[in-house]
Amino acid sequence: AASTAFTVPSTPVVRSTTRLFESEEAEDVAEYVGAAGISGLTSEVKTVFSSEDIAKILPHRYPFLLVDKVVEYEAGKRAVGIKSVTLNEPHFTGHFPDRPIMPGVLQV
Repeated sequence: AASTAFTVPSTPVVRSTTRLFESEEAEDVAEYVGAAGISGLTSEVKTVFSSEDIAKILPHRYPFLLVDKVVEYEAGKRAVGIKSVTLNEPHFTGHFPDRPIMPGVLQV
């Protein structure tokens, strides 16, 4: 049976409308949730392999270790990993300077 360790709770996104000028159509804008709100979305996800466990298995190290934790694992079949990304990652500094965009080849 497939593991169901990673499920994101269905939390409604609070939206408000903004307009710069009366003649503009209202635009949906997501309200700021903050780091605690975002982290809360995965607070109940069970970690199967921590970053320390992964370091014992894989020879890769920062910046080439692109997995922070594994939340699902079926031996010899599949794994689901999570990589926490910040603007300090080296691929952001050189990929469109002054406009940090996650490189498409790193999006899975």
